[in-house]
Amino acid sequence: MAVKTYLLSSLSKVFTNEITGIIPKTNEMTALKNETVSFQVAYFSDKDATCSLSVETEYPDCVRTRTIEMVPVDYVARQQDYESDGKYLKTTPGLYPDILRDIQDGKMQLKSGEYRTIWVDFETREEVRPGKTTIRICLSDENGDVLSESEQTITVFDVNLPKGKLIHTRWFHSDCIADYYGLEVFSEDYWTAVEKFMLTAVKRGQNMILTPIFTPPLDTEVGGERTTVQLVDVRFSNKKWSFGYDRFERWISLADKCGFEYYEISHLFTQWGSVAAPKVMATVDGEYKRVFGWDTPVKEGKYPKFLRKFLPDFIKELKKLGILDKCYFHISDEPNTKNIKNYKRAKKSVWKYLGKLKVMDALSDYEFYKKKVAKMPIPGTDKIQIFIDHNVPDLWTYYCCGQVHQSNLFIGMSLARTRAIGVQWFKYNIKGFLHWGYNYYNSLRSHTHIDPYKHTDGGDGGENAPCYPAGDPFVVYPGKDFEPEESIRLMAVYEAQTDLRALQALAEKTSYEHVMELVEQGLSYKITFNEFPMDDDYYLNLRNRVNEELANIEA
Repeated sequence: MAVKTYLLSSLSKVFTNEITGIIPKTNEMTALKNETVSFQVAYFSDKDATCSLSVETEYPDCVRTRTIEMVPVDYVARQQDYESDGKYLKTTPGLYPDILRDIQDGKMQLKSGEYRTIWVDFETREEVRPGKTTIRICLSDENGDVLSESEQTITVFDVNLPKGKLIHTRWFHSDCIADYYGLEVFSEDYWTAVEKFMLTAVKRGQNMILTPIFTPPLDTEVGGERTTVQLVDVRFSNKKWSFGYDRFERWISLADKCGFEYYEISHLFTQWGSVAAPKVMATVDGEYKRVFGWDTPVKEGKYPKFLRKFLPDFIKELKKLGILDKCYFHISDEPNTKNIKNYKRAKKSVWKYLGKLKVMDALSDYEFYKKKVAKMPIPGTDKIQIFIDHNVPDLWTYYCCGQVHQSNLFIGMSLARTRAIGVQWFKYNIKGFLHWGYNYYNSLRSHTHIDPYKHTDGGDGGENAPCYPAGDPFVVYPGKDFEPEESIRLMAVYEAQTDLRALQALAEKTSYEHVMELVEQGLSYKITFNEFPMDDDYYLNLRNRVNEELANIEA
C-alpha cells in the first residue's frame, strides 16, 4: 500500500481529485499566545484502507485533529456572477470540502485514487512555552506499520494576542436549532443545544448575539411564519399590556456565561420595508395567540401603540440587568430608497425611546445616512466606499449573498479570499461586522426546513430550488448530540479576526501607517473592499512578518 502525503497550509482546499492552494516550501509556522493556528495534511492512497492516526507533541491537550468532509454543492453562484468575477475556485456542481469532523477512535479512512485530508488545530494556551514546538502526524496501517509521517514546526512567540476590538455578529437562528433537532422551544434540551451553539460561536470570535425578544421577522415570506422563539412573555388583560422577562433573562445569563459581550435586539419591524409588525405572541384573557404579524400594517398605528407600552418597560429591564449600553437595536433589515417613507414612519414611532440608544440596520444606500434617516448604517462591502469617502464614523459593514465580487465565505471561493476581510477591517478601522447566517437551515423565505448536510444552498431537493451561493446561509452544521460541526470557512474567518487583532497590536506599538506599509508591501494597488490579494502566500507571510515584529518589540 502506497500513501502520498502533502503538508498544507490552512488556506488550501483539497478536493477528491485535486489540491488547490499552497504546498508550503517550509514546514515552519509562527504563532502568538492565545490563538489557534491550523494546518492540513492530505493523503493520496492506492488502496481503500482504515488507518490509525496518531499525534506526537509535547502539548497533546492543545492539539485537535479533524477530518475535512465533503458536502454537495449544486449552486455555486449565479453564472453571470462567477463568469464576470473569474476567480472562483470552481463553478460546477459537485462535492466540495467544508465540514470539520472530530476523528473517532483515532481512525482515518482512505479511499483508493482520492485525496483525504485532516485539519490540525494548535491552541497556544498558557501552558505552551515560547519557542519552537513540533507536531508530528503519523498514519499507520492495521498492522501498526507506519505509512506516513508529517512534521509541522511552530514557533510560538512570547507575545499575547490581544482581545479583539471588532464587534462581530453572525445571526444566531435558535428556531433552526429547534427545528432541525425536533426540540420543543424552551425545553431543557433546547437550552442545552443553544448553549453548545453559543459556545462555538464565541470560540470563533463572535461577541454579539441576535436576541429574539420577538420571533425575528427575517427571511420570512409575506404572510408566513417561522417557529416561535419569542423570549418576552406578553400578556393582555383588563385592557392593559404587561410583560415578563424570565426567558429573556435566562437567554442573557446563558449568553454572558458563554462569553458574549453585546446583544443585538431583534428587528422591531419587518424586513425590506418596515411595512408590518413582527410576529408577536401574547396571552390575551387567558388565550395564547398571535396578536401582531404581517396582517398588522405599521401605518394603522396599532402596533406602534403597543410599542409605546413595551419599549419603556423593556428598557427598564435592560437597565436592571446592567446591559443597556451593550444592546443594539434594529428598525428593519435592508431597506432601500423605495421604502424610505415606511422606514421613516417606523423609526418615528419608536424614536422617543430609542433615539439616545444604539440603533443600527443593514442598509447600503447612502441617502439614508445623508438625510439622517439612519443613525448607524451598515452598508454591504460592495457599497461601502461612498460611506468611507464621506468619513462616516464608527463604520460597520456586512456581506451576504449579494457580495459576489468581494471577500465572502461561499464554498466555491478560496479560503484566502475569505480570510481577506481581516486586512480590510484593519485598513478602514471597521467597528463592527454583521453576517446573516451562523446557522440558517431554512429555504428561501423560510418556505421549508432543509438538511444542511444535503443542501448547502437553501434548496430542499424539491420544489424549493437552490437560492443562495452554497455556504452563504451557515458556517456550522448541526452535529450529533447538539454539537455544531465547524466549517473550514468559519476557521478562515476566525483567522481573519486573529489577523486583525495582530495588526491592531502592532499598530499600537508602532503606527497605523507602518502597519499599512506592511499590509500593502509588494502590491501594485491599494487594498479596498473590491480589490485585495487572493493568494495564500500573501496572508501566511503577512502574519509571520507581523508576529516577528511584535516579538522583536517585546524582546
